[in-house]
Amino acid sequence: MSDEIRFTLDGEGMTARTGQSIAGALIAGGAMSWRRTRFDDRPRGVFCGIGACFDCLITVNGEANVRACLAQVREGDRVERQEGTGYGE
Repeated sequence: MSDEIRFTLDGEGMTARTGQSIAGALIAGGAMSWRRTRFDDRPRGVFCGIGACFDCLITVNGEANVRACLAQVREGDRVERQEGTGYGE
């Protein structure tokens, strides 16, 4: 049994390890930023790593504002970079 999980970031295939957070999997795959702020369009990724700052928000399987540092990546997840609030605003 393999501990490798497959998921996508903006439609591109990525892999992760079982039990890894989405943030950890993205960083391991070379993605350092996956959200842009609503004001000033600034890039964001992991800052605190414990779910307190909300800089790592991302859209997972159509659900906006998932904290990537707290969410565990799962087989087949569709992860998308998020703009602003994640609701098209």
